[in-house]
Formats: sequence, C-alpha cells, structure tokens
Amino acid sequence: MKKLERATQAWCQAGRRGVPVLALLVGVVCWVPFQAARSEQSAAIVTETQLKQYQAEQPKTILDLQPFRSTETIRVGGPSGRATLVNLNPAIGDWYLLRFDPSGGGRERSYHLQVSDPDRERLSLDSQFPDGVLIDIDGRRVPCALWSESAAVHLEQAASEPTPYAPLCEGRIYLRNPTRGHKTLLESVTDFLRDHVWGGEQAVRFVRDTVLKDRALESQPLAQSASAPAATRTHRGPAPAAVDPADSDRVMKRGELGLALDLSADDRLAVGQWYPLRGQPGMFAGEIEPGVIDPRILQSYRDRANVLDGVEARAVVYLIAFDLSRFDLGFALGTDHPRVGWSDRTLPQVRDDRLPGPDGIDTIKPLVATGMVPPPLVPRVVATFTGGFKREHSAFKWGDLAQRNHGSHYGFIEEGVIASKLQPGLATLYVSADGRVDMKTWAEDDNSTLASVRYARQNGVPLVEFDETRQVAVPGALVNRWGAGNWSGSQDVRLRTLRAGACLQETQQGRYLIYAYFSGATPSAMARVFQAYHCHYAMQLDINALEHTYLAVYSRIRAQRVVEHLVKGMSVLDEEKGDTVVPRFVGYADNRDFFYLFLRAN
Repeated sequence: MKKLERATQAWCQAGRRGVPVLALLVGVVCWVPFQAARSEQSAAIVTETQLKQYQAEQPKTILDLQPFRSTETIRVGGPSGRATLVNLNPAIGDWYLLRFDPSGGGRERSYHLQVSDPDRERLSLDSQFPDGVLIDIDGRRVPCALWSESAAVHLEQAASEPTPYAPLCEGRIYLRNPTRGHKTLLESVTDFLRDHVWGGEQAVRFVRDTVLKDRALESQPLAQSASAPAATRTHRGPAPAAVDPADSDRVMKRGELGLALDLSADDRLAVGQWYPLRGQPGMFAGEIEPGVIDPRILQSYRDRANVLDGVEARAVVYLIAFDLSRFDLGFALGTDHPRVGWSDRTLPQVRDDRLPGPDGIDTIKPLVATGMVPPPLVPRVVATFTGGFKREHSAFKWGDLAQRNHGSHYGFIEEGVIASKLQPGLATLYVSADGRVDMKTWAEDDNSTLASVRYARQNGVPLVEFDETRQVAVPGALVNRWGAGNWSGSQDVRLRTLRAGACLQETQQGRYLIYAYFSGATPSAMARVFQAYHCHYAMQLDINALEHTYLAVYSRIRAQRVVEHLVKGMSVLDEEKGDTVVPRFVGYADNRDFFYLFLRAN
C-alpha cells in the first residue's frame, strides 16, 4: 500500500510540473483519497487502456465509457465457467455489472446490481466463495449466495420478477430489471411521431407553436395590501426577491399553487416573499410576476436579455426552495429518456455516421434505467421534479456549440456512471460524492474531478451566471440568442411558453436549491426572475407541458403518504388506486429522467 501511495504521489507531482501525461488520468488518481481498505482498489482502476476506450472516436459499449471501472473475475461452475464483477465507479460504489457464465460456453448473462447503502457497502468476488458475491459492510465481509442452490433468491428468479427492483440478500442488494416506463398520452403521441412518421418533429412543433401556445399562461391582478401575511421575515429561509419599491406592498392570490403553506386562511401572498410549507421544515414557496422586479435588474445587461413584453411581464411564476443543509439531491434516468444516440439537430459536418451516437453508443444496455427512486431511499424522499430535454432537442443546431464536440449533446451521470459525456460550455446541475449540490458551466478542466461526480444533468446554456469580477449575478451570454442558446426549435421563433428552471441561491442564511415554474415566459423573463431571487447560477430544465415541468412534494400523515404539487394541475400525472395516490417517479416507473430530494441521514 505504501509503495503504491509513494508511486502515485510522485506521478501526480510530475503531472503538476507539466510532464505530458493525460490530464484526466492525473486528475482522477490525484483525487482518489488513500483512505480505508478500498482506496488501493480505487487508485488502481484508472488504466491507460480504459482511458483510451473512453476517449476513442469509435463504436463502443457503455462499459467502455466508464474510465474508472474496476473488474474482478473468478471461476464458477464448470472448468471454464466464470463470474465477472465490474464496479462501475469505485469512488461512488453504488452500481455494479455482474457477468455470469457458469458453463463457459459463451452464453454469458449480465445483471445490473445496486447496493442499498453505497456509503457503507461494497461488493467483491472471492475464489474461496464461488456461490455469489461478498458484501463488504464496514470492513466485515458478508457472503451473499446468488447462483448456488443455497441462494435465498436466485439471480434467475430475481430477473424474472415483474418489478424494476428485485431485492437480493435480505435487501442489501437490488437487481435492476428492465421495465416499461409510464407515458402520458401526449408523450406517447409525440414519441410516435418523432420515431415513426416522416416530418413528425415538424408536426409536433406546429401543434406546440399554435394549439398549445400560452395554454398554461396564468396572470392575475395584483392588489395593494398594508398587511400581507408574514413571510420569511420571521423565519429562517431563502432571501426574498428584489422587487420594485413601488410594488413592495403588492399581493397575489395563491392561484394554482398546490402547496399547503404555514399560514392562516388568508389566501394572499406578498410578491417575491417566501412562505414555509406546512409540515415540511426546510421548504418554502412563493409567487412573483416578472413585471414587479426591481427596475435596476430589468434595465441591466440589456445586451444579454430582451425587454419583457406585457404578456410575460404579467405571467405568474411559482417557486419552491429547498434548504440544502436538510436535503440531499439525486438524479435518475427515465426508462426511455434521455436517449444516448444522435440528435437529429446535429449538423452533418460534425456528425460521424460511423458512430451510433456522439459518444460511440446508442444504448446503455446491459445497464438498466428504471425511471424510479431506488427503494432504500423511498422512505426519505420529500420531493421529485422532471429533468431536462429529451435527446432529440439536446444538441445545438446553430452557434459555436453546434460546431464543437459533435454538436455538444447534453450529458448526464447517474450514480457515478457516465451515460453521456459532460460537454464543456453547457449548464450543469451536479452532485459530488460528498453530497454537495452545485451548478456551473462545465469546463474541460472539470473532467479532472469526474470520478467524484455522483449525479449530473446538463441542459443547454446558463440563464444566470456569477460574474466573479463584479461579484454579481448576470444573465447568461446566450439568453437572448435563440439559435445559439438552443432555446427553441427555430432561430426565427421567439416562443413564449410554459417553462421550468432551477437555480442555486447562496447567502449568509444558507444554500438553497430553487425550482421555478413559469406559466408563460421566454428565457429573458426566466433570467430576470432568477436574478431577482439572488441566484448565483440558473439553468432551464424542460418546457411546454405540465408533465415536463412536474414537481411534487411528499409528507406522511399517520401511515399515509400525502402528495402535493407545485401547480394543482400536475396532480393528473399521478396514478390513483382507490383512495390512494400513487406518485410519479416514486410509485411507478416513468419514461422521463428526474431529480429527487431526500432527507439527509442523521
């Protein structure tokens, strides 16, 4: 161990002095801490061969896209039988791929395994235990039979279960099974048109720009009140929005807000203020209309954001804030979306038709996306919200980003496993191995920290970014550049639509993840709202429909789970069984990717 540590330290120092070694490899090995029994394994997983596979411009598998993986093999069954266990990212240690061929006849089967507690558990193989895997729990090795007669639940039996997660070894491990994710009628029709009908994307766009335009837009008259209900002035919480002093006494009705607030029967809310959610410590909700924002914000950086028209200035925005000292954030792929192949928006000159997708893959198989919160976290989940664009719209058709990196397809990572490479220049919401939530514009140098990224989702370019020189939040450089910013399907379409976005607010009061639902807005209106709420960074999520902008929060009253939605109409996205609401992403698999917040472990 000491010999390995000395060798690695010397190699890292050489990299820092400018010795021509691969930057990503230097960054990863130097990041991995030499602590505990697993550190030697973590340091050893990064090989030049794996890094070349990751970087190669050639068809590959999802395993080739994992530069940090470690692999071990033992003999099982017959003389040529073998079992191979791949830890897909030892720095995270949650996902494993088990390849099993007991006869050695080439009929290998693959199983995607997930541990219940990646902070305490690791899986390994040992030739002295040819019946299954060993679960390392806090330094104690627990045998887990999976393919022998002594297995409580045989792998084949678990794989035949009609459930996205099949428990193994008393629930210490879960087998992730392929499943069909739920789709709404709108999702089903649009997917069918895009996948099977020539010109289907144009048909979808026509309906969106005509029939559905402003369908969700909500506005309401603002009233004056000298006695608006008390907001976070008497509560610890996020900073309120900067509003026009002339409108500081304005109030709004709760309108379509579907969250129960810790207030009296008064249904009026002061614009831009935050109100605690009833029975949900660490969550706050509020409302605003862009037209009441402080004029100094609305008139700033006019080269980056357009002047708001009268409609979007009056369009209601509903917001919810989560105290990141109380909650952790996770991200999961949907069963169908986002895909990993080419977007049709990719320009011919940057598309390589020898490749099935921009990263060399067009499927994550044999890995499995379940579209559901993992079972061990379900009791701790407090909220979920839909992720970003589908793959069809997740590449640039105009501007500099369209000319780079095969069109700069949006990247995403789940449990440390790279499903699509993170691209420089794109807005990124990510979570580190230590649980810290951050947002930033990804840069090439950030790949040196890639091993420590547990979750990540890119979606276009920033709405708001922090100017370090002026120490102020400003609209992103491409907010008012429709084509170059990839805000809509056509450079000539200045579409105002239903949109959702997220931002990170950091003040002396704490760090808050803010989610905003815009009933009718352009990116310029979104940027102004996030500026007003003192966000250091903000990005757009998805647009156009309630299923794409869905957010729900959960609480328990007695033994029953209570589901509330940021906007009342979102309730139609959940299923009902008798008198019980079965929430999306938690109670059943969904075809779309999503984020989830869960209570921090004590």
